[in-house]
Amino acid sequence: MADGDVARKVRERLTQAGEGGVLRFITCGSVDDGKSTLIGRLLFDSKLLFEDQIRILKQDSKKHGTAGEEIDFALLLDGLEAEREQGITIDVAYRFFNTERRKFIVADTPGHEQYTRNMATGASTADLAIILVDARKGVLTQTKRHTYIANMMGIRHAVLAVNKMDLVGYSRAAFHEIVSDYMNIVEDLGFASVTPVPLSARYGDNIFQRADSMKWYDGPTLMEHLESVDTTMDEVLELPFRLPIQWVNRPNLDFRGFSGTIVGGRLKKGDDVCVAHSGKVATVSRIVTADSDLDQAANGDAVTIVLDREIDIARGDMLVDPKSPTEVSDQFAAEILWMTDEKMFPGRSYLLKAAGGQMTPASVTTLKHKLNVNTFEKEPGKSLDLNEIGVCTLSTSKPIAFDKYADQRETGSFILIDRFTNQTVAAGMIEFSLRRASNIHTHAMDIDKARRSELKNQKPTILWFTGLSGAGKSTVANLVERKLADNGRHTYSLDGDNVRQGLNRDLGFTDADRVENIRRIGEVAKLFVDSGMIVTCSFISPFRSERQMVRELVDEGEFVEVFVDAPLEVCIQRDPKGLYAKAKAGKIKNFTGFDSPYEAPKSPEIHINTAEVSAEDAAERVIDELAKRGLLG
Repeated sequence: MADGDVARKVRERLTQAGEGGVLRFITCGSVDDGKSTLIGRLLFDSKLLFEDQIRILKQDSKKHGTAGEEIDFALLLDGLEAEREQGITIDVAYRFFNTERRKFIVADTPGHEQYTRNMATGASTADLAIILVDARKGVLTQTKRHTYIANMMGIRHAVLAVNKMDLVGYSRAAFHEIVSDYMNIVEDLGFASVTPVPLSARYGDNIFQRADSMKWYDGPTLMEHLESVDTTMDEVLELPFRLPIQWVNRPNLDFRGFSGTIVGGRLKKGDDVCVAHSGKVATVSRIVTADSDLDQAANGDAVTIVLDREIDIARGDMLVDPKSPTEVSDQFAAEILWMTDEKMFPGRSYLLKAAGGQMTPASVTTLKHKLNVNTFEKEPGKSLDLNEIGVCTLSTSKPIAFDKYADQRETGSFILIDRFTNQTVAAGMIEFSLRRASNIHTHAMDIDKARRSELKNQKPTILWFTGLSGAGKSTVANLVERKLADNGRHTYSLDGDNVRQGLNRDLGFTDADRVENIRRIGEVAKLFVDSGMIVTCSFISPFRSERQMVRELVDEGEFVEVFVDAPLEVCIQRDPKGLYAKAKAGKIKNFTGFDSPYEAPKSPEIHINTAEVSAEDAAERVIDELAKRGLLG
């Protein structure tokens, strides 16, 4: 058959809708369980490959393959050279194929623990998870972790694919032992269905065709199950209407529409919609698409909504059913998967991105418990490490609109982003809103910060002195405060050692305690600024995130970072408290500059090297800089 005829037949196959609609599924499990081989076999046996693809696959199998003289189907998926050299999947590989009954979108997700975040990415849009287990190894820790994440991400159908049955002599006993172990693990997770299938991806046993070698198995083949499993979206259509606004469409003065993709429910022309944040209601006058106007639209439709009157709506807002609105809150509980080597600490500030592009600073206020992936039991903890899962309470700088993740995946999920690297550090699923102290609100006072500052004839300021122990922070800050007081300024000093004798006496020196230490100091310093004071703060404050958090607590220009710098050897030589000597002797743990990191400021307002200037001259430099900035009235 000519290549043109093959291409035509493939196009015809791919455009067939099939009575089963579209099934999105992932393959996951531990390293080398055969995920890529399974998907390669599905693509090959569905007869959707071109002849030149098959020819290249055979050539690559000889060069990179692990199946001897036979075709290595995993190479259809392992597209990166690093993957082929290492024999592992690194990125999420998406593939499309279909049968006469159904279309499929499959994500081959990494098995290596290092790439769990990629697995979570693939799971976030899937309807079904194929959890592969090597018949020789049985259920492993990564099997349990991927199963829990799949369930956590809202996947309700699982297939336990016990692969490489050929390597255990197609043993019925081995299969049933693995199934028993796995069912004990998932019985409390709430999957709608869990279907065990024994197979050999390498030889195609029980994938499309039943295996003569496993006549003892009377269940469906893998493809029979994938074609028939019921993942209809009727429940999504019956959800309340949700439209996150991605774009305010204003091509001219005569048209103003609000564009986005409907993520739940239905909408008809003439329906009332509500802006989640403001509660303002308007009526839909038009539902516009690229092709024509619609009378109605539903989940998954990309539309532009025109309303019957002007109301304030911007990107990041959400149009909802006024009879069933979303929650709008700045505090909620969520289950999060931590995705980076940098630990999660309560109190640290991140950027939270939620449905519709909602973006706001946020912090974890409390880690309620962590999950033991071996037993699924709850365990106490103060922080989360890479790939750990925990239930937390979060606080955002401004309220966001959301649903419970269990009710609506699209509007109940979020990610946390590192504010300095822009790296996604966590994926979160909202469990419920926290309605704390709803009777408490900001009380307007007759005398405000501006009036207090006017009475003192100065501009309120936080002077934040940061640097290693022994660099001279407290010495310089003390001299600065004395000079300010001699000049008639109203000041107060917050010093690390002094504060730890009272307000922060309950905190140690772990990274988590250091984060909480600075969070509390920031809130106190903010109160002094509100009183119109100039407050000096002398703290090692080793992390940029916490210094940035304090900066954002006050208005622009009210935070001045003073980096009191000195080479480590100079600090050790000074060692005014004998701390470096104790750290070297192992008597002090987590000592900054010795066995705990210090993140130096990248662009401080004032940078002083106390190895080059005296403390007196350093203090004068600070005073001069404050005067130049107009902060002394």
